[in-house]
Amino acid sequence: MNAIPYAHLNETLYHEQLPNGLDVYILPKEGFQKTYATFSTKYGSIDNHFQVAGGEAVKVPDGIAHFLEHKMFEEPDGDVFSRFASHGASANAFTSFDRTAYLFSSTEHIATNLITLINFVQNPHFTDENVEKEKGIIGEEIQMYQDNADWRCYFGLIEAMYAAHPVHIDIAGTVESIALITKETLYECYRTFYHPSNMSLFVVGGVDPAAVMQAVRDNQAAKTFRPQGVIERFFPDEPAQVHEALRLTRLPVSLPKCLFGFKERPPAAEGRELLKLELTTKLVLDILFSASSAVYQELYDEQLISDNFGHEYNCNADYAYSMLGGDTPDPERLVASIREKVEALKPGGLEAATFERSRKKKIGGFLRLLNSPESIANEFTKYRFKGIDLFDILAVYESITLDDVNARFREHFDWHQLAVSVVRSPEQA
Repeated sequence: MNAIPYAHLNETLYHEQLPNGLDVYILPKEGFQKTYATFSTKYGSIDNHFQVAGGEAVKVPDGIAHFLEHKMFEEPDGDVFSRFASHGASANAFTSFDRTAYLFSSTEHIATNLITLINFVQNPHFTDENVEKEKGIIGEEIQMYQDNADWRCYFGLIEAMYAAHPVHIDIAGTVESIALITKETLYECYRTFYHPSNMSLFVVGGVDPAAVMQAVRDNQAAKTFRPQGVIERFFPDEPAQVHEALRLTRLPVSLPKCLFGFKERPPAAEGRELLKLELTTKLVLDILFSASSAVYQELYDEQLISDNFGHEYNCNADYAYSMLGGDTPDPERLVASIREKVEALKPGGLEAATFERSRKKKIGGFLRLLNSPESIANEFTKYRFKGIDLFDILAVYESITLDDVNARFREHFDWHQLAVSVVRSPEQA
């Protein structure tokens, strides 16, 4: 077990890669009562076309990663949630574009809950009957989201941006795609992506690293895993330009919803360089559109936004885009006003004082994150699968300059790459 000290953060991370390839990370937090653990696989909704070294390429139905996550909690003798609850733990799971995570939080019976987490994820139980039953359950979930205006606006923007890359496909898939899922395809995806060499276990809280690591070693040593080749993922060629300039959805809403953003080419960066790109872009968006910014206040005074106006930036090796917006009485005027304000700022650039204030705010937010076991675990795994060390964030923020931010500001706001998603009621013009 290797100790990795981060003296500037007063943290020490413990890591060991087990013989079966599983990466285990433990972050002890002295004085913390809660322990939080995630058992994650680098497998998400976009991984629908793949090949394991030595095998044939496989194309699977959309939504299968999310479907598999649902089925993992079902066991021959009942529901694993009740087993966690009986030992004082709260369990959950989620599927994103690029990962699936199973987790629990607890203040007691940590060793028992940790082994429960590992064992149920490594012991799938799929039958023809329970797969068919799940199709109805997930089908209802898909239909429910079709009536959710916020979700339709969010995914409508991604659909407007991307024509071919599977990031534009709903994480749950469609009713038609999940109808094609079988027990056999679930097991094939499970064997490929749930191999320990494609997974990561992260434990954070008031734990003894040596005891936790030994418990995991013993658990894994008692199991046999076939050797796993490298997984190659295939993605279709995605045009550089946006798929649609405007996606309009009609749903019964009292006030229109508008999200817009800029589609970028896949970043030619990885590791720390990719992290710097992400953090620099988030700084730009915060400087321009945080609640304390001049642009935000002007938009608010113009009654074009409410306090639910927000922004985000998502980047991966294969896609990158920003997203801004919220409820607004006039989507067209909102986008036009922001364009006017942004273009007016480009010649002179963003101000040094505003940049420093925003950077300090972001650094403070990161340091507060280190007091939340849940946030640490979820963020660590997200970055880990991108080849990024979460604990590099402070140093990267400190390395970003005003010139970096202004260059990124002018580069990112390319109006040829703009896509807009609007949800209006049928009665609204």
